Amino acid sequence: MMQISRSALATIVTGIAIFAFAPTSRAADMDAAKALARTNNCFKCHAISRDKDGPGWRKTAEKYKGNPDAEAKLIHHLTSGEMVKLADGSQVHHEIIKTDPANDTAQIKNLVDWILSL
Repeated sequence: MMQISRSALATIVTGIAIFAFAPTSRAADMDAAKALARTNNCFKCHAISRDKDGPGWRKTAEKYKGNPDAEAKLIHHLTSGEMVKLADGSQVHHEIIKTDPANDTAQIKNLVDWILSL
């Protein structure tokens, strides 16, 4: 039977704990999320790291960090056409995300999870 030193065992246990509790990407499919964003021209008003007419998605992720309602709020935002304020102060209806097949909530959830993972 192989003996493991106390320090080696502590290192192994620490490594397992770090791996088990490390934040993971919430998006099931980053490429599909980006493709949906491109198809819906989301990058016209949003960037990942910087603000354009709309906020950068990292800023959005930071805003909702730790908020248990974040996913539901963003899904509603992307599917309701609610009013948004642009960088120049004007207001417009946010474009409703279109999916193929139509109204595929799994695709929209994947996009939201990707945004929140940034």
